[in-house]
Amino acid sequence: MPDDAPGGPAGTPALAAPSGAGAGGAPAARAPRGRSLLVLTVLVLLVCGSLSIAAVTMEVGLRGTLPGLLLAAVPVGPVLATVMWLDRHEAEPPHLLAFAFGWGACVASLGALVLNSLGSQLLHRAVGDVTSTSVLVAPLVEESLKGLGLLLVLLLQRRHFDGVVDGIVYAAFVGVGFAYLENVLYLGRALGAPEGQASFVAVFVLRCLVSPFAHPLFTMAVGVGLGLAASHRSRLVRVVAPVAGLVVSVVLHALWNASASSGVTTFIELYLLLQVPVFVAAVGVALAARSREARLVGRHLQVYVRTGWLTADEVRTLSSTGGRRLARRQVARGGGRPALAALREFHETATELAFLRDRARRGVARPGAEETALLERLVADRAQLLAVLPPPRAPLPPAPR
Repeated sequence: MPDDAPGGPAGTPALAAPSGAGAGGAPAARAPRGRSLLVLTVLVLLVCGSLSIAAVTMEVGLRGTLPGLLLAAVPVGPVLATVMWLDRHEAEPPHLLAFAFGWGACVASLGALVLNSLGSQLLHRAVGDVTSTSVLVAPLVEESLKGLGLLLVLLLQRRHFDGVVDGIVYAAFVGVGFAYLENVLYLGRALGAPEGQASFVAVFVLRCLVSPFAHPLFTMAVGVGLGLAASHRSRLVRVVAPVAGLVVSVVLHALWNASASSGVTTFIELYLLLQVPVFVAAVGVALAARSREARLVGRHLQVYVRTGWLTADEVRTLSSTGGRRLARRQVARGGGRPALAALREFHETATELAFLRDRARRGVARPGAEETALLERLVADRAQLLAVLPPPRAPLPPAPR
């Protein structure tokens, strides 16, 4: 895209490196169509979630469902917190994260309960053996259903799906949601098994403590594929990357299920030799993608320095994780929680601008009115931060170079 931007407002006050954020411009009123879609989405999630829990309860009873609902929640918070830590440059909208979690826990889980049962019946009629359902049927069904939720986010909320990091984050939320409902089922089954509490404890340790990242990890492969598709103009990449991601997720899931049904020794061997290295590699991919995003922020915000919307110190802070951390610490010390919230809004708006320009450079977006709206929000964010910082509002020291 052309290396230019609208001229900045006259007399833009500099906050030096840790520039502030504000409450952002007031969101435009939702159109009636948008409200209807929101209501429909919530209704679908609630219906599917209720049907999923009802199906689990029919199988394991309330005695298995209620403890399962409580204990299956144990790994949810830590796993989601870890994922959100990766997404600190441009946090995804809470309503989309909630949708992703709800899709996994409600829609994908219900679909898996139905389709896995049908697949098991078809397999039994074809070969008379259903022991391989967890390896041949479940991975394809479950990863396809989870991937469908990610695809919906990409297609319907394109401006909030910028690349690989976003794909990983949404995928992890879908995976955690799915794992939550699945863990309820498995914990309920274990509680009703002849071994009783011993079986229940074993399942809890295995699924909730030892492998809480399993389902998020599988689905992250689809998220990476869709993230690559979102950031490329090439039709080949936009088709091959998501398909390849789905294949990888299905294979990883199938290997995991095979190891879980092959005895303790085989499970431990595959866990150490395959799952742990794959998890480490996934974390490496996520960190590398986040580092690339930081560089993109620094590169694409330079035009706003030349046109007066930002200062050089502000951009230096925005393109550095350490600089952002220092800015948050100093602003929180001077203005408390209101100033910290305002700073985060400012950083969020500036990062959205950088990603918008990156998409425009790659030919997958046209800035236009969206850029203008973000720049207006940037000015409002800065004003809000200045309003909540205590006088005198001396410039903060520049971020470390």
